[in-house]
Amino acid sequence: MKKYLSAILLACLFLAGLLTFNRYGESWDDLSLQKYAAKSINAYATFPQAGMVNIGREDLGFYGPFFVMLTDVLSKALGAMLPFSLPDLRHLVYFLAYFAGVLAFHSIAKRWLSDLPALGATLLFATQPVLWGHAFINPKDTPFLALFLLSLALGMQAFDSLQPTSSTSSTELNPRSKRILTLLTTFWLVSVFSLFLFTQTVHSYIETLVLSAQAGNANLVSLIAKNISEVPAETYIQRYFVLFLQLRTFYFLLITTFLLFTFYRLNRQLLILFLTILPAAILLGFATSTRILGPFAGLLVTLYALRTKGKQAIPALTMYVVVALVATYLTWPYLWLNPIPRFFESLREMSLYPWAGLVFFNGSTYPSTGLPASYLPVLLLIQLTEPVWALSIVGWVVAMIGAEKKRGLVALSLLWFIVPLAAFIVLRVALYDNFRQILFILPPIFLMAGVALEAVKNVKWQTALIVVCLLPGLFGIVSLYPYEYMYYNRFIGGVDGAAGRFETDYWVTSYREAAEYLNRIAPPNANIWVEGPDQLFALFAREDLNIYSSGEVERADRYEYVVTITRYNFDKTVYPDAEVVHKIMRGDAVLTVIKKP
Repeated sequence: MKKYLSAILLACLFLAGLLTFNRYGESWDDLSLQKYAAKSINAYATFPQAGMVNIGREDLGFYGPFFVMLTDVLSKALGAMLPFSLPDLRHLVYFLAYFAGVLAFHSIAKRWLSDLPALGATLLFATQPVLWGHAFINPKDTPFLALFLLSLALGMQAFDSLQPTSSTSSTELNPRSKRILTLLTTFWLVSVFSLFLFTQTVHSYIETLVLSAQAGNANLVSLIAKNISEVPAETYIQRYFVLFLQLRTFYFLLITTFLLFTFYRLNRQLLILFLTILPAAILLGFATSTRILGPFAGLLVTLYALRTKGKQAIPALTMYVVVALVATYLTWPYLWLNPIPRFFESLREMSLYPWAGLVFFNGSTYPSTGLPASYLPVLLLIQLTEPVWALSIVGWVVAMIGAEKKRGLVALSLLWFIVPLAAFIVLRVALYDNFRQILFILPPIFLMAGVALEAVKNVKWQTALIVVCLLPGLFGIVSLYPYEYMYYNRFIGGVDGAAGRFETDYWVTSYREAAEYLNRIAPPNANIWVEGPDQLFALFAREDLNIYSSGEVERADRYEYVVTITRYNFDKTVYPDAEVVHKIMRGDAVLTVIKKP
């Protein structure tokens, strides 16, 4: 039983998600990201055929699209097999990603912790109500958390598998072979990266040649295009640019195949090394193409590799970085025309995201870049379950004064949690919707909690402590379902104490429950006024209901029902004198109000 305990409990966790994923509402950000996913997927057809990527800043191009594209493809594929709506299937994909992240966390925890504490830390992490709720509704932050954890786990595993080299080893390269591989690899890097990095420059050069040829000047275009003056310049520019893209693809495949074949012939160990690093590097590329902070996972892996393998890790790290860059580029169409400027544009945009709304915190409102220094510490204290910080603090103390094998964990946790947290606070990085943007820095809190669990040497007491520590999270999940993401602990009186002081249902997922309520009671063809993100209501409403929102002409006698959120006090300012016929609540916290004018 002990041997299979981790598998059994994690399987139960997985089953719980499969049984409950189809009750969650859509999040406020879902629609815009779905449109971005469709445009990004469409780019794979338009770019090779016409040399165009119709994605701009207004389309969220600065967001990496990998996960939203993956969600679009998987949810539609699942829709052909499962009897659920597309929104529910998207939520299932989000949960599957989250659970993969939980497994990756468990893998990381087992590096420094014995079996039971590693399992306890994993379950404590996975059953945090705020994380569990986000696991089903969040199209970007929990997927990035999962990809970050997977990148870290696979990266560490890949570098752990590196075998020590010896100057007498039969696999050691002779000087001639080393020169050949060095020159060929350098040529591959320079030629391939130049062809991709200077895509926009090539396009501009082709445009210059075509316009010059149309003006009557002799050049390569005027020699091969006989009717240059009779056809619009854009036609030739597009034709020659597409030809460049086709030749570039052919060249990339040819020289890459030749490089791998040369590695295979001269030193098979280098090819094996490449294949060992490949999955971790691809995952890092996917993480970067989901959120611009993905390279931070690569930095942690790099530091781990250098600490454990020293100079021996450098060839593998070179392969790791190159493959990650290629994977990022291939899965982020917005970068295709001008990779370097657009990547740094995305980095600047996402680090100083100009969110125009006000942030509600402890009863007051603040601009997203003018939050008090207490913002993150307070929210982390009151939105994680009560045992977490007590265990984590004890774990930090034990790890820092304890055994040698925990020092690596301390160093990792400092770089992964303490340094980014301090940077977010000191640099006043724009934050809103509580701390959902920084979920990826939370795992070290739970790894240190696992150290505290391990300090209890008696297995029975250890088990009892794990069970007790899990109870607040499990109770929060059950009592708040399906709004677990707005969890607050007893330090401020739960959601009852948080209502009116902190954000609750800020993504308006309760509009699904509101739609289902009106589906039951509204007369046929009823007119419904929906305040705020009406698409979240319309997605689950009956087809005959007429839904109106901002931009429509308001007439008090026109609407049978009014649906409004409590965020921004809309419940008090929208039809203030109308009769309230239903409230969607958890505890004393009112999420959505339904009125009858």
